Amino acid sequence: MNQLKQENLMRKIMIEKVVLSVGGIADKLEKGHKLLAFLSGMKPLRIMSKKRIPSLGVRPGLEVGAKVTLRKLKMIELLKRLLEALDRKLKSSQVSENTLSFGIKEYIEIPGTEYQRDIGIAGLDVTITFARKGKSIIYKKTGGKLPKKQHIPKDEIINFMKDNFKVEFD
Repeated sequence: MNQLKQENLMRKIMIEKVVLSVGGIADKLEKGHKLLAFLSGMKPLRIMSKKRIPSLGVRPGLEVGAKVTLRKLKMIELLKRLLEALDRKLKSSQVSENTLSFGIKEYIEIPGTEYQRDIGIAGLDVTITFARKGKSIIYKKTGGKLPKKQHIPKDEIINFMKDNFKVEFD
């Protein structure tokens, strides 16, 4: 009798969320905020500074960035377009445990995106967070810990992206 060994479903990797973010102050931040709203169709969250950096003119309470978090179907559709803007080529140095981050210099490189006069030329950062099933334990009221074996190493993320999104790594 042939018994096939089934893959453990709890070890399967999935994309938990994709975070789009921009940084800047004053006019640059306002354009970045419009860019995130344009790309995602959602209202971006404004990020406030907590520290004072006099050389950069930053003080506590000053808006220094904006971000938007995408999940589920909308996330996959936009992620495919964002990877296409980079010709599906990333560096292995952009991968760390549980995350993959990259930047896009100009949003007009994204397929299906046209130039917006009120935004101008702007870029954004993309962070992809990976998880395995069972991660919800850390959100429980009792405050469970995520065991080390639930973390996703760099090589597994690279293989996942190669298999599912046909991304090449240097």
